[in-house]
Amino acid sequence: MKTETYEIEDRVVEHHWWFVCRRRLFARLIRGLGLGPERAVIDVGTSSGTNLILLGELGFRNVGGLDMSPEAVAYCARRGLPPVRLGSAEAMPFADGTVDLLLATDVLEHLADDQAALAEMARVLVPGGRALITVPAFPSLWGLQDEVSLHRRRYRHAPLLAQLRAAGFEIEQSFHFNFLLFAPIWLARQILRRLRPRVASENEINAPWLNRLLTGVFGLDVRLAPRLRPPFGVSILVLARKPLPDQ
Repeated sequence: MKTETYEIEDRVVEHHWWFVCRRRLFARLIRGLGLGPERAVIDVGTSSGTNLILLGELGFRNVGGLDMSPEAVAYCARRGLPPVRLGSAEAMPFADGTVDLLLATDVLEHLADDQAALAEMARVLVPGGRALITVPAFPSLWGLQDEVSLHRRRYRHAPLLAQLRAAGFEIEQSFHFNFLLFAPIWLARQILRRLRPRVASENEINAPWLNRLLTGVFGLDVRLAPRLRPPFGVSILVLARKPLPDQ
């Protein structure tokens, strides 16, 4: 991402409805895995370190990160977060079979070769290890945030699952989320595309009353989405597993 996007993320991450409720969703899923605090966990595409903070709050002690941006690595170092290595998700600097849980949240859409990155995730995971992956959904939702975040694509659900299976993964869970706000977000992005306002990120388009409202709506959304598995949403989440050797 652009440097100013990290700065905006740092300012809003603690209270912005998107980050707050998405962390709740990730925390519930990760707690449900029942992993011990000593398990090796890697966050791929750390950005300003929000997932690293979450993993620490969940009690994990063997945590690291990977990001291709020197600015992201420096941000995390300045904040005293777990070590982040400089490198590409398409050629990870980790040994085979050494990671128990890998997070790649809103990462694949940045990469030239997302299939190579999925293969690398499978390579570094231990047999039975999991990857928690999120991506932006539906090309028709392309907007300002995709542009400032330097996205290359948005995804459809079935082709994404096919890519994961081709990389050797089994799918444990997959669903769209942020489905309750799908229609207003689609409309807002069409308007923003035409008006081209001078903002560095959609995260700047907020107000206290609006943030409270959207926190309530999105909070309900992330509780319902894993159970309802709606056919649409602004994002897709997949929990994928590297098979055991005898499978």
